[in-house]
Amino acid sequence: MSATRIALRRAGTLTALTAAGLLAAAGVASAHVTVHPESYAKGATDGLLTFRVPNEEDSASTTKVQVFLPTDHPVLGVLVHPRDGWTAKVTTTKLKKPVKTDDGTITDAVSQITWTGGKIGAGQYEDFDVAFGQLPDDTGQLSFKTLQTYSDGKVARWIEESAGGDEPENPAPVLKLTAGGQTPAAAAAKSDSGGSTKTTDASDSTARGLGVAGLVVGVLGLAAAAFAIVRSRAARS
Repeated sequence: MSATRIALRRAGTLTALTAAGLLAAAGVASAHVTVHPESYAKGATDGLLTFRVPNEEDSASTTKVQVFLPTDHPVLGVLVHPRDGWTAKVTTTKLKKPVKTDDGTITDAVSQITWTGGKIGAGQYEDFDVAFGQLPDDTGQLSFKTLQTYSDGKVARWIEESAGGDEPENPAPVLKLTAGGQTPAAAAAKSDSGGSTKTTDASDSTARGLGVAGLVVGVLGLAAAAFAIVRSRAARS
């Protein structure tokens, strides 16, 4: 086998391994509990929230999921959609500050939902659907702290809130509440004063970053191959 062909093969292997490492890192970074959609309009009514729970343990299954709903900015009219194999327990709490609505004053709201009885195996995830009657209109986001219990007794605590910088190690699912009149899809992109579109979805930013990193890896791989070809030709001459 010629030196040129060996160099090309080595460069290709290096590129592939580096790209695989980037993809693996992306998988680890996204393996936490999330809420979908990621945004709703403030005061939105009659909607649906989906809590996605991935299993990130290789040797244990997820057997219990506890989602805590905020009571300082309560979600009203919560209903849990049945999930095969799972039993949902809903806990309500008396509100410190009652909420006035068109249908009257609300004094109690759901503060916790616990799913048990099912199993999420390694490399799998489960979606838990929760319907709501009305979201609050006096805050910019809702944080749903979550506890994920595994069959070996380990508890993953998705309870950390971002302080405005990098995403915390164990982030709580966060629902952004946008200005009234925006749908979840429209809230993902807003136009600034110059008419350009700004994407607010953090996962899109991560994807773009990984895409750029992938391009850099590709360029480095090609550069390494080109250098090897030039070097081998110089050696023969």
